[in-house]
Amino acid sequence: MKFSSVARVSVVAAITALALTSCAANEGSPSASGSASDSPAASNLSGELVGVGASSQGTAQTTWGAGFQTANEKVTVNYDPSGSGAGRKAFIAGGAAFAGSDSALSDEELAGSFGTCKADTKAIDIPVYISPIAVIFNVDGVKDLNLDAATLAGIFSGKITQWNDPAIVALNKDAKLPDAKINAVHRSDASGTTKNFADYLNQNAPDVWTEKPADDFPYQGGEGAQGTSGVVDAVTNGTNMIGYADASRAGKLGVVKVKVGDKFVGYSAEAAAAVVAESPLVEGRGANDLAIKLDRKTTDATHYPIVLVSYAIACETYKDPAQGTLTKAYLEYITSEAGQKAAAEKAGNAPLSADLSKKVATAVGSIK
Repeated sequence: MKFSSVARVSVVAAITALALTSCAANEGSPSASGSASDSPAASNLSGELVGVGASSQGTAQTTWGAGFQTANEKVTVNYDPSGSGAGRKAFIAGGAAFAGSDSALSDEELAGSFGTCKADTKAIDIPVYISPIAVIFNVDGVKDLNLDAATLAGIFSGKITQWNDPAIVALNKDAKLPDAKINAVHRSDASGTTKNFADYLNQNAPDVWTEKPADDFPYQGGEGAQGTSGVVDAVTNGTNMIGYADASRAGKLGVVKVKVGDKFVGYSAEAAAAVVAESPLVEGRGANDLAIKLDRKTTDATHYPIVLVSYAIACETYKDPAQGTLTKAYLEYITSEAGQKAAAEKAGNAPLSADLSKKVATAVGSIK
């Protein structure tokens, strides 16, 4: 699996010129195990598949790309984890076969055209990666930290600035909180992780987090960092820090327990998946567009509401049929039971539920 740090919008011409040859998608898809020994006897898929987007998918995309290339030795998968916003822009401009995004396409984006897609056809949002967002911290003398939505909103909006603020002390009576400035880190790039985190805060503490959820962090102040790795590095290497990141990257950092109902709960893949399972699809979309409207107001302590659903955004019908066949084969693999299991083992995400998997399979199967 190769990663590129170069913005993909500039490679539209190169993508258009890709020499993709293929057989039927079911002949070129990896086997259930994704191993070379179990792969189809002769995969005729070949060429380069370019994706751009969410850094939250980074570990999963590395895993998926390696599995797909093992089963399809003539294929190279390149995924540039430059952020959800960059991914959607690259895809819309025709600079990527698919986008990885922690935010589904907006109504405004859907109303426009897509450079990779056949004229007068649209793109669809396909859930491929479900993961909790961890609120990570590195605070002198503090191992455990409980916070509710209103307090988190106050911290990240800049209204709460000291670690021994009465609102934090009230939730952590046994903790020795320092009389020190809070250094809050947010994403500096257009990030679906930011939008999901902001959506949780806005749904649960609208009087404090008054800005509409968006990919761009809305408040001044704090420290901005590029990508998931940038936020994690800043929190790890700083003093009295707090940030938010895909849970797969939390590592050995402290992780906040958030208040759900009357209890404080930590994240888990299962608790995050429970929120997704009880959330409806966005209304008014095409039959195979699976954008999910997450309901984060749960009071069930078996649920973890700071969750993201990350999508592969693909064409309904590709301008280049061969490129469409290759994209379809790849998405069939990453959304399969084997692909989801492989990612879960490496990234700790929640595999798609049986019900959602059926809908996803139908959506991927419709790609031309």
